[in-house]
Amino acid sequence: MNINIKILSATVGICAISVSLIGQAFADADNDKLVVDGKVITTQAKAPADSELEKLYSGWRFRADETQSLQMDDFENPAFVAVDQAEDQFAMVEGKAGKSCADCHSDVTDFKGLRATLPRWNEAKGKPETLEHIINECRTDRMEAKAWKWEAPEMLGMTALIGLQSRGMPVAVKSDGPMQSVWKKGKDLYYTRVGQLDMSCASCHENNYGKMIRADHLSQGQINGFPVYRLKWGGLGSIHRRFKGCMQNIRAKPYKRGSDEFVALETYLATRGNGLSVETPAVRN
Repeated sequence: MNINIKILSATVGICAISVSLIGQAFADADNDKLVVDGKVITTQAKAPADSELEKLYSGWRFRADETQSLQMDDFENPAFVAVDQAEDQFAMVEGKAGKSCADCHSDVTDFKGLRATLPRWNEAKGKPETLEHIINECRTDRMEAKAWKWEAPEMLGMTALIGLQSRGMPVAVKSDGPMQSVWKKGKDLYYTRVGQLDMSCASCHENNYGKMIRADHLSQGQINGFPVYRLKWGGLGSIHRRFKGCMQNIRAKPYKRGSDEFVALETYLATRGNGLSVETPAVRN
């Protein structure tokens, strides 16, 4: 009986998503312009020659006017509560070394441009690194403090604060050299169908972006705004939290935050958005 219920539930889910995707007319991104503090943020870019997309659009372009307006004003942007807290954290002495972030980095603006290049290859460790890896390496190796968990409020606030320093700069993540194998793994994951619903990332964000599904407007799945404040979450969330949520939605077993698989997927998606502006911290539904 329980098995039959699960099978029926999965079938209903597949049908609901299929009807939603097929029945809705395609709606391209809107023509609104994202301007923050007088600076125009690039939300549309030419897709590279090898891209399956014709144009690149930020997820901001698919949001309702009310949601868009929150990101256009730092005072209204709910993510800035965490950013303000991170500024205090930046100056806080922690760990056995008796240091703070500010002891090595006199000003957070030292990180300008960093967010736009991540993930990147760490030659010393022989593997790719994300912003979360860089922060925790500073904490454990230099401050001799405990590492933060991937989704800890402190980590989310600090990634938002550091990412903010690159806002408006074009995403420019490398996919050549030692990152090539990581990028390839991420691409394979992006196009592999998984879960009870037998769907891939591309099923929604490449083949059906612009359509409505479960009362949400599907975007291209660009990650140039993370960490983002999602109204659904009621707070900031990482790129890997969004990956996990998507996998759960299609009833697949998600990888862990910080896993090699999610780092590879983050790498591939970041390169798909090369040319769009960093929007951190963005606001989404």
